[in-house]
Amino acid sequence: MILPEAVRNLQLPKMVKVEQVFADEHLEDTAAAVKAQAAPFAAQMREGASAAVLVGSRGVTDINLIAKAVVDTLRDAGVKPVIIPAMGSHGGGTSEGQEEILKGYGITAETMDVPINSSMETEIIGQTEDGMDVHFSKPALAADYVIPIGRVKPHTDFTGKVESGLCKMLAIGGGKHNGCSRIHREGFPALAHTIPDAAEVIIGRVDIPFGLAVIENAFEKTHTVEAVPGKNILTREPKLLDLAKSLMPRIKYDDIDVLIVERIGKEISGTGMDPNIIGRDAFGQLPGAVPRVQRIIIEDLTEGAHGNAIGFGMADFILRSALDKIDLGVTYTNGIASGNTNGMKIPVIMDSEEEAIRAALQTCIGIDLHHPKIVKIKDTLHLSEIEVSENML
Repeated sequence: MILPEAVRNLQLPKMVKVEQVFADEHLEDTAAAVKAQAAPFAAQMREGASAAVLVGSRGVTDINLIAKAVVDTLRDAGVKPVIIPAMGSHGGGTSEGQEEILKGYGITAETMDVPINSSMETEIIGQTEDGMDVHFSKPALAADYVIPIGRVKPHTDFTGKVESGLCKMLAIGGGKHNGCSRIHREGFPALAHTIPDAAEVIIGRVDIPFGLAVIENAFEKTHTVEAVPGKNILTREPKLLDLAKSLMPRIKYDDIDVLIVERIGKEISGTGMDPNIIGRDAFGQLPGAVPRVQRIIIEDLTEGAHGNAIGFGMADFILRSALDKIDLGVTYTNGIASGNTNGMKIPVIMDSEEEAIRAALQTCIGIDLHHPKIVKIKDTLHLSEIEVSENML
């Protein structure tokens, strides 16, 4: 009886599936494209040398095929690759947790046929001009070469010339828990310069023959792979980011009363669900962003999140089924390291979707209760098919 009678008896609108149309240009053979890009660089590397291949925790389509193509190309050139999990504080900030995340992507020592060194040990290799210590993985430093693999895309918490991509893989991923924590202490707005500043230090300290940049289209298919020379990463990545932004999907409604998100997770977005898609972050509506959403409901946490519920704090309501999947230790490790206390807060808990919708409608301001604008999406990556209330057709 927690809901007022007005919404308890409200006739909820019928939901209708609609298709959103986006461009679908993509690579037909991603592995072959990766090998074609990497081979010229591998051929110039010293035979018998070791190479640390940095692989992250973000959900990259076919990351197992991409990583395998890179390590195979290196091996064919006589180079000895080792895979280094490069994911900051993810996986609970532990060696075992980070290996488990890679395993979920099909990346193991057996499937890749190369060693995986998940040690969390780091070394301070220098300072930025602002005096910030730059940490980097000790196993990666022990290798002759370092090769980051990263998806270039808009970041979920800041805007800059470089956001998510190769620089972030080096600075935060390669920095492990220590480096991630240190960089995030500067605050999210500062990431626009702390990430490239830290990456510049790393690029000047380690031998990076190339970084493999991956760009996906609106359907999460691989659109572009490009081997970027290490010395060019800072200048090339902004142009790749522009391309990634042009390919992003969106919810094609400007105003939504209630947005239902079936699932969130770290493999979907660093913040569980992408603020660039929902128009808000853990602190509220983003200035000038669309859609403008009054209330958000989260229904589930993905298995790939491994209990990390970062992003719950962006919602207004969650279902109990999602709450039951939270691993507080994993969530708090990531949230505290990144300084994102709002993102790990737990919203109002409801037992069913219907109850959550009714509660959300009750708390919306100035809406037509009998003709509410409701949109339901699978997650912030899959937007080609969504559901909308019939009145939005």
